[in-house]
Amino acid sequence: MDGTTPGRGRSWPPSSLLGSLAGPARDRLLALGARTRYEAGRVLMREGERTTFVLVLLTGVVKATGLTPDGRDALLAVRMGGDLVGELAAADGGPRSATVTACGPVVARVVSQEEFLGCTRRDPGIAQAVNASVVSKLRVANARRVDFTGCDAATRLARVLHQIVLTHGERSGAGAVIRWPLTQPELATLSGTAEPTVQKVLRGLRESGVISTGYRTVRVEDLARLNAIAFGPRP
Repeated sequence: MDGTTPGRGRSWPPSSLLGSLAGPARDRLLALGARTRYEAGRVLMREGERTTFVLVLLTGVVKATGLTPDGRDALLAVRMGGDLVGELAAADGGPRSATVTACGPVVARVVSQEEFLGCTRRDPGIAQAVNASVVSKLRVANARRVDFTGCDAATRLARVLHQIVLTHGERSGAGAVIRWPLTQPELATLSGTAEPTVQKVLRGLRESGVISTGYRTVRVEDLARLNAIAFGPRP
C-alpha cells in the first residue's frame, strides 16, 4: 500500500495532518483531488509563482527552500507522507512562499484551491486540523529558525536528522526511530551536502553510537547527543 486508498492499510505520524484526523474525516480529505506520482528532483511548487493548488502528501519526502538575499537556497522545512503542502497560497491567493522539491519518489493528492477551501468550509473537523497544522508549522519555524550559512556538513546533516526525528520520529528510550526510507542522496539534498560527505558523516555518527541504520529506518540512539552536534551543547 502507498497510502492512496482512503483509510485502508496505511498509517501516518500522529504529528502529521493525516495522522491527526479520525478515519472518516481522513477518508473525506483523501477523496479530494487526483493521485499523482512525482520523480526525485521534481519541483512541485516554485517560490513566487501564482499557483493555488495544495498537495496532500501520501508517501515520500519533500523539502521546502527559499532564496536568501545573496541568491543561495536555504532549507526551510522537511515534509513527509501525511503532511499538507501549499495551504498558505490556497488560503490567501498570494504567491508561493517557498520552492518545494521532491527528494525521492513522492505520491500525493493534488487538490484545487476551490475543492480544498470548499472542504474546509463544509467540514469543521478538517478545518480545525488544517489550522492546527499551520500553527504547528509556524511554531516550529519560529523555534527552530536556523540559517545553514557557515555551518559545516556534520552540523547541517545533524540538524536535518534532528528536525525529522522530532516531527516524524517514534520516540524510544533516549532516542527515536525514523521509519521512512531516507536515502543518502535524499539526505544530501536536504542538507545541501555532497553525497560522499553524507556517507562520511553518517559513518562517523554510526561509529560514535549516535545513530544506527537498518532497512528503511534510521535509529537515533541518543537524541541528546544528536542535539548537541546539531545545535551545540546546552549551557
